[in-house]
Amino acid sequence: MGVNRRKLLQRASGLLAALGISETLLWRSSSSYYQALAEPTARKLALLVGINQYPDGTPLAGCATDVDLQRELLENRFGFNKSDIVTLTDDRATRANIEEALIDHLGKQTRSGDVVVFHFSGYGRRLNWANSPEGASSLVPVDGGVPNSDGQEVNDLLTETLWLLLRSLPTSRAIAVLDTCFAYPGSNLQGNLRIRSRPSTPTAQPSREEIALLEKLKITSKRGSQSPLPGIIITATGPEQLAAETRWNGFGAGLFSYALTQHLWEATPATTLKFSLQKTSCSVQQITGEEQQPQVAQGQDPGTWNSIFIPPYQPGADGAIALVEEGGKTGQVWLGGLPAKVLDSYGENSIFSVVSQNNKNNDLTPTPALLQIRSRDGLRAKAQIVGKAEIPLQKGQLLQESIRVIPRNLKLTVGLDPSLERIERVDATSAFASIPQVSAVVAGDTPADCLFGPVRKALGQNPKVALASIPKGSYALFSPGKNLLRNTMGEGGEAIKSAALRLVPKLQTLRAAKLIRTTANESSSRLGVRATLEMLEPQKKGLIQAFTRRAPWAVPSKGVLSTEGVEGSILSLPQGSRIRYQLLNYSKKPLYCLLFGLHSNGSTFALYPFFHSPSDSSDRPQLEQNLIPPGTSLTIPKEGGGSPWSINGPPGLAEAHIICSTSPFTQTFMVLAGAMTSQRDMQGTIDLRDSLAFAGAVLRDLNEASSSSVQSSGISADDWNLDVNHWATLSFIYRVV
Repeated sequence: MGVNRRKLLQRASGLLAALGISETLLWRSSSSYYQALAEPTARKLALLVGINQYPDGTPLAGCATDVDLQRELLENRFGFNKSDIVTLTDDRATRANIEEALIDHLGKQTRSGDVVVFHFSGYGRRLNWANSPEGASSLVPVDGGVPNSDGQEVNDLLTETLWLLLRSLPTSRAIAVLDTCFAYPGSNLQGNLRIRSRPSTPTAQPSREEIALLEKLKITSKRGSQSPLPGIIITATGPEQLAAETRWNGFGAGLFSYALTQHLWEATPATTLKFSLQKTSCSVQQITGEEQQPQVAQGQDPGTWNSIFIPPYQPGADGAIALVEEGGKTGQVWLGGLPAKVLDSYGENSIFSVVSQNNKNNDLTPTPALLQIRSRDGLRAKAQIVGKAEIPLQKGQLLQESIRVIPRNLKLTVGLDPSLERIERVDATSAFASIPQVSAVVAGDTPADCLFGPVRKALGQNPKVALASIPKGSYALFSPGKNLLRNTMGEGGEAIKSAALRLVPKLQTLRAAKLIRTTANESSSRLGVRATLEMLEPQKKGLIQAFTRRAPWAVPSKGVLSTEGVEGSILSLPQGSRIRYQLLNYSKKPLYCLLFGLHSNGSTFALYPFFHSPSDSSDRPQLEQNLIPPGTSLTIPKEGGGSPWSINGPPGLAEAHIICSTSPFTQTFMVLAGAMTSQRDMQGTIDLRDSLAFAGAVLRDLNEASSSSVQSSGISADDWNLDVNHWATLSFIYRVV
């Protein structure tokens, strides 16, 4: 079920109580997180902690990467000096070292007006400590230990200690980011995700050293334990929820840490924290579902943050030069500004433009250096200069995407659930190998787009599932977070091969969605497009906007939605709501557009705004290529048609992708024309029976629109090559409740 505003606030309040914070203003910050980090005159200090290699228990795989994500962001995007960032990873991240760094690096050096960032990625847990009737939440350092007897001490860092240390800072600009959780689901592995919590310990006690420090801080804290925190707290999840990490191709990372830092790479001075958190929530919940909902709370009066001076303009970026080699001809680059769903499929030969350090107008003059990706290993890639550059390469220069290369043979990867018996895994591997562009891997630490497994065993640990209603011996598909995908469960007693063949249409739909998602480029497109999602009923209002941030033209102020009412969570739409999209072309060139969507039941559809009514009721409506002239708007679905577009699906996530191009969608037009069946499509809503054909046609059309500039770059035509000057894909994700 969806989560309404009241429940969301209750969860946030519960989280803060669990963390030992009694007075906090929730979801009120209309100021800019970006502005605080980018403040040019203040000193900026950071302490980043990430622990993968715990000596006891199951190791994690993404916490050290989280530290890299934060460090690269702070250094390259927000101007932190390398010497002002302390990192503690693995065996260096002991409780004593963490607390010493909090006191010496942050506490003793911070002055009024400075910016302080603390980040922790690792295990969390709850302690049923006698001194804390409601239980104590703690961060597990590398030497935290696992209690094995009654009353045994653990060497954890209590969150109450952390908050008192932050309260003691003489600045109001402290930012704490926690990518961990305190609720334990019974297993660290949930589908293809690893959960960052350890079991609660009934009688474990904090160490005597930790208790002594806590009591000392209570006495010496200038602000007092009940005073608001000097800044904001951002957590990966709610109090009774989970925080997860996963593996992508070449690296593992926390879902929350990757999404948050990626959206901050693309931020501008006008970007508010709530806007970034809403984007982050969308990215996270596409993988986890409702089990992980990032939270933000603020301890200071919002006015404190609103008064921060807006820094000089800095353009958004997709990465930075990490190392210059061969006399400036080649280099190593960091690509943490690309969305994970894009980076995971990013092809060699993609091209980036180097941003001038003096760029004030979001343009790329003088002629920028162009870097072409030659190989990629996770978040890092090797690149070489294409042509001549007026500006030499330098470490730390920002990069903006110019041409995106997407492999034509991009596969859908199915993870085989560990609950499958060995013979079942063998049969499943063979069955999926026979399906074009589908491959099977063992789920767990290998990247996968979805999971396949026996329903009863896969959901056996979920207390919300009525196992008695599930047929014995039935198989289904699941999300990476092990949520059952709708309409994929088979009858009892089916053979593995039969189940795989039955699921072919669903697998094709999932691959189609994967292909469309790889075109998302709201932050890198240089077309001038703004899309507004509006509700018509039960009340008429604008809900959320997406726009291309790197267009060389200013976004028209008329029609811009205020961010005051924006929550920092994913948008919820009640069943029965009527919605529409308003699309504005503020480019200097005409644009064509269409919409691809996924209902909350998992089915796909397209919206095409223009058509001719048939003269006979048995004839199909005739589509026509739509054209949006510069400076004009378009409504999707088209106004004045038949029945309105209503949200009628079951509770769950839904998404829509508005795709714009400088050229007509010729190939897609033919696919859609063949899918039109009768006058019931008069509003432009077309159910896609072959969504894979639609997605392939879209990519062929976008590839064709970019062909002239791509050919001049000498890139092979074996892949799809998309130029940011010729296409834009704006994505909307919302929850049906």
